[in-house]
Amino acid sequence: MIEPIKPQVLAVRLIPNVAADLSAKLGLQPHQRSIGMITCTIDDATYAALDEATKKAEVEVAYAKSFYAGSAHASGPRSGEILGILAGPTPAEVRAGVDACVDHLENEAFFYTCDGGQTAWFPHTISRTGTYLSKIAGIPAGDPLAYLIAPPLEAMYGIDAALKAAEVSLQVFYGPPTETNFGGALLTGTQSACRAACEAFQRAVVDVVNSALKY
Repeated sequence: MIEPIKPQVLAVRLIPNVAADLSAKLGLQPHQRSIGMITCTIDDATYAALDEATKKAEVEVAYAKSFYAGSAHASGPRSGEILGILAGPTPAEVRAGVDACVDHLENEAFFYTCDGGQTAWFPHTISRTGTYLSKIAGIPAGDPLAYLIAPPLEAMYGIDAALKAAEVSLQVFYGPPTETNFGGALLTGTQSACRAACEAFQRAVVDVVNSALKY
């Protein structure tokens, strides 16, 4: 039985008027005076949620990085797997962006498992990208993406299945190991093709889970 693994937001803070030295280190533009920070137990779900925030408010992703080894080996109780920072012109815009990010994490961007959480994968269809993931994938903002992540072998097997199942192109390849020892890819195509790619990816991962030694 396939079940969702829902991310947990661990901490959120807003800085209405960020210090000039920190602003410079983050590479903020002069109009980006406010930032919002978020940590979460699942990094890839947060990347997708940060992208969603760019569609819901006048914000940009100023910083987003995964932590080594994953949330099971976090540096503190509010660290999780990732720190994401949104920047905007006003505290209100940043708050709207953070709210959109949290809402997406709570209701949309889930990993899945079929063996009690031992194996987790992310077959996430993004119907319309925001400014963040579209830049990473090298596609126009608004184009669809299939965001695919899984453990190393499952990811490679699943990406191959996804590429063969739908008319999609591989825009970004996350060769294992990532910071959290997973692997994956960003694929683009039509919305229906991206959804079909995600479904094929999931079937392939489940096949490995159910018959890991059969080849």
